[in-house]
Amino acid sequence: MDKLIVEGGHRLQGAVNISGSKNASLPILAAALLTDEPVRISRVPDVSDTNYMIQILSQLGASVERSSGTVRIESPDGISSSASYEQVRKMRASICLLGPMMARMKRCTLPLPGGCVIGDRPVDLHLRAIQALGARVRVKGGNMVIEAPNGLVGTTVDMRGDSGPTVLGTDNLMMAAVLAKGKTVIESAAREPEVVDLANFLNKMGARIEGAGSRTITIHGVEKLHGCEHTVIPDRIEAGTFMVAGAMYSDGITLNRVCREHMKSISDLLVECGHVVEYNEDGTSVFVKPGANPRSGKILTNPYPGYPTDMQAQMTALFAVTPGISVVKDTIFPQRFMHCSELKRMGANIKVDAGTAIITGVEGLSGAPVMASDLRASAALVLAALAAEGTTEIHRLYHIDRGYEMLDEKLGMLGARVRRELDPEGGPVEP
Repeated sequence: MDKLIVEGGHRLQGAVNISGSKNASLPILAAALLTDEPVRISRVPDVSDTNYMIQILSQLGASVERSSGTVRIESPDGISSSASYEQVRKMRASICLLGPMMARMKRCTLPLPGGCVIGDRPVDLHLRAIQALGARVRVKGGNMVIEAPNGLVGTTVDMRGDSGPTVLGTDNLMMAAVLAKGKTVIESAAREPEVVDLANFLNKMGARIEGAGSRTITIHGVEKLHGCEHTVIPDRIEAGTFMVAGAMYSDGITLNRVCREHMKSISDLLVECGHVVEYNEDGTSVFVKPGANPRSGKILTNPYPGYPTDMQAQMTALFAVTPGISVVKDTIFPQRFMHCSELKRMGANIKVDAGTAIITGVEGLSGAPVMASDLRASAALVLAALAAEGTTEIHRLYHIDRGYEMLDEKLGMLGARVRRELDPEGGPVEP
């Protein structure tokens, strides 16, 4: 296992390219199971989560080739309808195999998924949706055993959960419905750009999906899907993370391969807090630098187009060195504040209570050994370490590797002094 050593105090400058979206890539990779013809997917980020998904597809019997960010998948007749626990346990997003496996084979056996622990993330909405299409669900020995011997039949399904629409649940239902009989209407659908990207991919394969990006998605079932080529959208969370880095401790950095439309809530907050955010004419490149008079801010996380829960930890790191009192309330995952105790080890002044963090800005942070607890918390620690005085050791680096492609190399291109080292005291690798 590796740890990341960050020498703080080196201001960032320069330009980097943003990778393809991890959260868009995972369901798109799974959707390749919907056809026996080859599909080619470009800008798939080389992160552990996509690697796990590719391993699962191979284990199911698909032929997978990967080269320079492009993945070619061919899923012949006879692929397995049962995934192994050893692979699925490593990644919660493996649940998005449910939809395409049921559409293609009308049955599947999936172990209950794993992933990082940031609060309760149940799969009940996924199961409720597939049951609404006519499937039978049993849980046996830690496995979900799901069957639809007569095939799936379209209907109207409301996907709203306690914390709002579910992104992977919407994805799963779309993938299941594309080969179902008749029409399926998804009410309270997730509106995230990653859902739209999946719908665009499925439509390229011959699906008939309307309304992606709105609260109501309509799918007209078709008999068969075919192969296609697709380029994954930019990763808006990686872009947001680098934007915070630019606002936090830089002489100005430029991020290429972004989508301005997807970044609005993040860009707006940085501007409200006094920082410089300037896009090029077509919105594919953005320049960010710290403002002369940074201000505190408030975050209330909400489903897209609201402020994303996946970006609150990074902004907490920025607020930690911003004058005044900032407030972060996470309505999606109220327990997602494990990074705060580690930031306090670096000198941050943060109080957390009932899903809300109150951050009083301090003049500076100091390097310290810290422990990553989940993917986005890891990014917050890296951001804090870049601005801190002295050296920070970030343990359990595998959390970062789940969702950030070559993060240390990209930071190095911007002038940061970061390096990986073997971490003999990092402990066992956790899902």
